[in-house]
Amino acid sequence: MHIEKNIFENVFETVMDIERKTKDNAKSRDDVNIYCKRKELEKNESTWKYPKACYSLGKEEKKAVCDWVAKLKFPDGYVSNMTRCVDMKKYKMFGVKSYDCHVFMQRLIPIAFRALLPMTVWKALTELSLFFKDLTCTTIEMDDMIRLQT
Repeated sequence: MHIEKNIFENVFETVMDIERKTKDNAKSRDDVNIYCKRKELEKNESTWKYPKACYSLGKEEKKAVCDWVAKLKFPDGYVSNMTRCVDMKKYKMFGVKSYDCHVFMQRLIPIAFRALLPMTVWKALTELSLFFKDLTCTTIEMDDMIRLQT
């Protein structure tokens, strides 16, 4: 569960573009330019700034996600109160427990980002969500394990 929490935090903070928490920084952008040669992510030579990536949200989208999470209602005992974990001033989540990350990663990521991210990015996040859902299910069939391994 702690691996899932770490992955959730890395994905969520990168998509939400949280300062000093995101994995999308200048060094990673330079590595992308070395290994992938993606013109749309290269540094602008005149301003020396990197363009916004397609997988990071703008201020309005961040506000929409935080509002949505703050308004979520769950049955008693399913997850802790996620409203207390949302910082509406900085548009981020803090103090999220392992089980809450587990639920968010497996159940809510495909819903939260469907309308906000490009379809290719959303599909990748949904695949990651389904991977963890299949990995932690109570009964695993051999075909599912072979599919997860590939």
